[in-house]
Amino acid sequence: MQVKGLPGFRDFYPADIALLHHIFAAWRAVSARYGFEEYDGPPLEPLDLYTRKSGEEIVEQLYHFDDKGGRSVALRPEMTPTLARMVAAKASDFKKPIRWYSIPHLFRYERQQRGRLREHFQLNMDLIGESGPLADAEVIAAAIDIMRELGLGADAVRVRLSDRQMMRALLLAAGLDESQLAVAYTTIDKIEREDRGKAAERLKTAGITGPAVDRVFDIGSIRGLEDALAALGKVRGGEEVAENFAACHAALCRMGLGDFLEVDLSIVRGLAYYTGIVYELFDANRSLRAICGGGRYDGLLKALGGVDLPATGFGMGDVVITELLRDHSIVPDAGGRLDAFVVAVTTADVPEVLRLSHALRDRGVRVEYALKAQAVAKQLKIASARQAKTAVIIGPDEREAGEVMLRNLGTGTEERIAVDKLVTEHEWV
Repeated sequence: MQVKGLPGFRDFYPADIALLHHIFAAWRAVSARYGFEEYDGPPLEPLDLYTRKSGEEIVEQLYHFDDKGGRSVALRPEMTPTLARMVAAKASDFKKPIRWYSIPHLFRYERQQRGRLREHFQLNMDLIGESGPLADAEVIAAAIDIMRELGLGADAVRVRLSDRQMMRALLLAAGLDESQLAVAYTTIDKIEREDRGKAAERLKTAGITGPAVDRVFDIGSIRGLEDALAALGKVRGGEEVAENFAACHAALCRMGLGDFLEVDLSIVRGLAYYTGIVYELFDANRSLRAICGGGRYDGLLKALGGVDLPATGFGMGDVVITELLRDHSIVPDAGGRLDAFVVAVTTADVPEVLRLSHALRDRGVRVEYALKAQAVAKQLKIASARQAKTAVIIGPDEREAGEVMLRNLGTGTEERIAVDKLVTEHEWV
């Protein structure tokens, strides 16, 4: 009986791995341009690293077990706890702000759907040790530039931008108290996908009644920078609360990225540790899950690692990006194309084929040749199947003259060239 792979896990065939590496290359290229350094940690961590951050309920979503030493461990479902542990261990050694990124393989036992599997690769980009709005703008700009690096413009993707501090000010002004903010955030976070009646009942259960219920929905429905700032302008101290958000938005516009931005106060981010600006990156048609999500989390490093440093960052998974690139038909070539296929006319030509092929490989040329004696026509058929650009044909006459025959497999044109010139001067484009 054939053994099948686990549900929610992927096999990466050559075309799939080429696309994955294409995404990785964009992540690394943009991260480097922004001065971020790559780090990594172990794929297996103590279970309590995650329960301390998210509570015992997170255990049901984890791949966890007791190891041979009796330790409760889990495959990492996210990178932030590892980041906090690593920064805390050597916080004094690093010049602030710390600019780090990582591309971990993450695992969660979740219900599968389009854009969500039980494993995925994720870019984590975090800026630690700076509390100002330019730090938030920096990582948001990086997220946008990754999309641009992949060929996706403002017509394809949007950043939905919000701020927990602004929402807090508006909700408190609407009559809620601090103990009711969490349920209000949850309600606003689900405002686009949950029945309003059900959401209102949740608010009432938390003691939010009368006009305050409608006001929660009104706050979650605010769209656009002008409307957000106008709403804050009616709240005592609201203009001061909005300063960081407005500065972040202005910085992104100054970078020329304003077309990607949508101010949307329904964006809350479900995780309780966010403390300021939050955002999610979506495809423009909203047909997929969030491409990216993140925000400011100034208290989390202290809670997890004992180091009190402000921080902002995001996570961006490969699964949704893969779907988006395929939807836009901008998937890269699988990468298996050869520069040259070296053809032996007779078995006596094989030693020269081996010598020449290795010399070309030393130059970085992608080369293949037949691994057993075959007719020339068969070798050329293999060359075409490998998408080779050129056939390098070596026969007795060519060996005697110190030459090879180059055949362009696209046009069929041929030319003779000296072997030494082929190895040292020929341009393989």
